[in-house]
Amino acid sequence: MKTTFLIAAMAGLALLAGCAGNKVEPQYPPKALSNFEERAELASVWSQRVGHGLGRANYPIAPSRDGDTLFAADERGRLAAFNADDGDRQWQVDLDVPVSSALTAVAGDIYLGTRNGEVLALNQRDGSVRWRARVPSEILAAPQPNQQLLVVQSVDGSVTALDRASGEERWSYSANRPSLTLRGTGTPTVIDPVTFAGFANGRLVTLDNRSGQPLWERRIAIAQGRSDIERLVDLAAQPVLAPDGRLFITSFNGRLASLEATRGEPLWAIDYSSYHTPVLVGDFLFAVNEAGHIHALDANNGSEIWRNTALEGRSITSPAFADGNLVFGDFEGYLHLINARSGEIVGRHRVDHSGISVRPITEGRRIHVLADDGSLETLDIQ
Repeated sequence: MKTTFLIAAMAGLALLAGCAGNKVEPQYPPKALSNFEERAELASVWSQRVGHGLGRANYPIAPSRDGDTLFAADERGRLAAFNADDGDRQWQVDLDVPVSSALTAVAGDIYLGTRNGEVLALNQRDGSVRWRARVPSEILAAPQPNQQLLVVQSVDGSVTALDRASGEERWSYSANRPSLTLRGTGTPTVIDPVTFAGFANGRLVTLDNRSGQPLWERRIAIAQGRSDIERLVDLAAQPVLAPDGRLFITSFNGRLASLEATRGEPLWAIDYSSYHTPVLVGDFLFAVNEAGHIHALDANNGSEIWRNTALEGRSITSPAFADGNLVFGDFEGYLHLINARSGEIVGRHRVDHSGISVRPITEGRRIHVLADDGSLETLDIQ
């Protein structure tokens, strides 16, 4: 059976609640922004332009920072490097490939994926191509490296490990894929011995990086309901690995779960529908559900500490963390700061009217934000 993708819409990944005449109403209409007490100022430091942006399909082409350099691309293959401090454009190349994944910049290289299922490794010094490789289908998840491998998850449900030095395939793994899925895939979490990968069938799998063989597998979400949309159980986020060996993973129409990473034994789970990657800060786990409600949870047991519903329906990004604050972009191009301790909105800045759909990049007090039209702005929290 050919797989069909559910295309993401502005309010909750195209999940629609009802109709009034010819007008289709979103399940979670966007809340109007309300006034708040500004306690943190977002000061613009520099701005630049990155080609034509994310394209009509809003491909998740998030930038990546390595050291003092920020790398960003557009969907037509224009790739640029900027000095992260002052925005000076260090170089720019036109790759002439349809970029579709977020960038990963590490150890002198930049990795990205394309709509044609091609993986590129590029030199950070000048953007020259070191190698190209093929995987079975389109790539929407950022390629993930360890010391030897580059692990790529593609939209057909496959995970491919490539040699980081040469691009040669080392192993591949495929999971059963439902007929209807969210538009996107999970992003694997890769460490030297293993890869943790979530799939659209609601399962989380740990793969041995020597062979690609599964070491353990756990069902995080079970398909329920009558309609195909109600039965979506995608693990569309990236598993979060804590330093003490705990895993945290969200699922759509399913659960937010904590597991012991070595054997996959469940530690706790709560009912939770999300396609966002959570953020772990100390004993706080910050998550966003499909409605755009932000929750702070006790990472030890899943109990709620606070919740904020002010950004409901605003198609906010996955959270980033900067200087004691959670950072979100939304569909109208606003950047929001929420105090991580209290859950209160403390800062706001409009980057661009085209909207923000990829997660901001943070470094200390500094925030790099790429808008959907390619506007790139860097701000400091003051």
